[in-house]
Amino acid sequence: MERYDQLYRLYEEFDTERLRTYQEFVDLFPPVDSPVALEHWQSVAEELRSLREDVHSAYPSGGETFAALASLATREQAFTGLDLHSTYGRDVDVLVLDVDETLRSAGRTDNEIPRETLHLLTRFHDDGVPIVICTGQTLENVKGFLIQGLGNELVHSGDVSIVYEAGTGVFTPGHGERTKQLLYEDLDEEIRTTFRGVRSRVLSAAPEHLRRGCHLQGNEFNVTLKPNFETGSERAETVIDEGLVYVLDLLEETVTDVVGDGIEPSGWARAHYAASDPEIAAVLDARGERPDVDATAVPPTLAALFDRIDVAYYEADAAEVGSLELNKVVGVEAALDVLGVDDPFALVMGDSKSDLRVMRWVAKNDAGIAAAPEHASPDVLDHVRGTDDLIFGRGDSSEMLRTVLALNHLSELD
Repeated sequence: MERYDQLYRLYEEFDTERLRTYQEFVDLFPPVDSPVALEHWQSVAEELRSLREDVHSAYPSGGETFAALASLATREQAFTGLDLHSTYGRDVDVLVLDVDETLRSAGRTDNEIPRETLHLLTRFHDDGVPIVICTGQTLENVKGFLIQGLGNELVHSGDVSIVYEAGTGVFTPGHGERTKQLLYEDLDEEIRTTFRGVRSRVLSAAPEHLRRGCHLQGNEFNVTLKPNFETGSERAETVIDEGLVYVLDLLEETVTDVVGDGIEPSGWARAHYAASDPEIAAVLDARGERPDVDATAVPPTLAALFDRIDVAYYEADAAEVGSLELNKVVGVEAALDVLGVDDPFALVMGDSKSDLRVMRWVAKNDAGIAAAPEHASPDVLDHVRGTDDLIFGRGDSSEMLRTVLALNHLSELD
């Protein structure tokens, strides 16, 4: 209980809110050429130094750590960090971070990673914690905004890796011939042929109203239908529900052609994926398009190929077909190998089912903790609530980063 008592004292006896305000000002608003602005910045910096020294002197052991905590984390963040330390006894030694609707949110941050979040990522980097950006976006898109936000030197430091296009490739600058890994090169011809068939026909063979209502995203091994309407709206939900049924049937037609054996399409894909995903089953039931076929009756040759292909449904947002052999877990494992993180204890932050796989992977291997925004998919929220309940507000990824920095500072006291 000694650590808890020390934290209680810290937040009861000291003006930690003022400390944090001053620290954020000094960190996020560096001095400028204006004499008035410079004088104000120097005044705040001096007051911050004085406040930190007061905390430092009050703790004969670990004073610098408690001063850092007071200027970094709220009471709730600090105590959550201490709870995590008490549970796991480890600090976080790598970050695995989704981008869209996690680090940034179109609803709260104008689709930019907030300045505060970028600063905190820099703090982790300065503390020697590698960063893995794990996203469905293209490599060039991710490199662009990371360099703009974090700086070219940090991105190319050798401690940053980008898992892009949901696991199609991994880019880790500064590692010679291992800098870029094209994971799709390991896929066999059966999978390659299947995805060529699906992608080449997904829009051209779609009904006209579906073509007008959605657009195509993804890559060679990830085919994603996105609505041409506002995400989350009724019209988006309608077109994505219809798009899900369409891609299931297109996948079945493609797979039966690849497998051969004279098998005719009979609702096999609908039955197979409904049996494994309650959300897909619910869409098919609501539309009255659940087949009479039982999943156990799916021909084994089809089922074997279906088991290597993922179909994901995101309500009013996306219907997606992807290779299970190219996913964020595979990409993260490859990134950690290049970064030399042999025994990871990661903070995994994300909002979608592709992120959930990484969360489940770290949970299964005692390799980290998971956090999600409050608007994440239901399955993600269920997992996070069932582990450490690390849920943060839309656009407030900095809240969780501060909590984990608090955890790491508390580990210094051991």
